[in-house]
Amino acid sequence: MSEKFTILTVCTGNICRSPLGEQLLALGLANVPEVHVESAGTQALVGKGMTEQSQAIASSLGVAHPETHASRQVTEDILDQANLIFAMSREHRRAIVELNPRVSKRVFTIREFARLAQGTSAADLAAEFAPGPFGGGVDISTIGRLKTAVAAASASRGMVPPPADPELDDVIDPYRQSQDVYNRSARELKPAVDATVQFLQTALTIEV
Repeated sequence: MSEKFTILTVCTGNICRSPLGEQLLALGLANVPEVHVESAGTQALVGKGMTEQSQAIASSLGVAHPETHASRQVTEDILDQANLIFAMSREHRRAIVELNPRVSKRVFTIREFARLAQGTSAADLAAEFAPGPFGGGVDISTIGRLKTAVAAASASRGMVPPPADPELDDVIDPYRQSQDVYNRSARELKPAVDATVQFLQTALTIEV
C-alpha cells in the first residue's frame, strides 16, 4: 500500500462508468489530500478517452477536465495497491475477486457500498474508533480512519438487508446506448458517489 488512501473504480472498457465515478469521487474528496482516486477496466479500451456523452455528464456535474482520462487495463498489482475498490456491477466485482482474491473484503459495487454506508451510522463509526478494553484505539490518522470506515462497511454486509432486486447494486452500462441510458446510468451512479463521500467524510470528522 502507498502513503495515499487509494480508491479504484472499475467497469468494463474504462471509458464510461468507472472514469465518471473516479472523477466524481475525486471531486467530492478533493479536500482530503491523502486520498487518490483512479480507475481501470476489466476489458479496457487501453488509451481511449471517455465517451463524449460521459464527458458531457462529467462536466455538467462539476468535473473540470474529463477529457484528460485515458483507459487502462486492471491488473492484479493495481488491485493490490487499492485500499477501496468500487466495481460498477456485480459482474465486475466477481471478475476482480477472481483476478485477485486478496481484495475480497475491500471490493464492493459502488451502489452496494452506498447502501452499506447508509446503514452504518455515525454512532457505529464512533464505536469503531473507541479505545479497546486494554486501552489504545484504532489508528486515527486520516488513512487509518478511512481504512476503519471500509472495514466497518465490510462487516455490515451480513447485517444490512440486500435489495429485493439484485440489479439495484449495479450501475447500468451506457456504452453505445442512447442519451437516455447515459442519463440513467449517471442517475444511478451519482447518488452512490454522494453517499460514499458523505460516509468517508463523516469518518474523518468523528471526535475520538
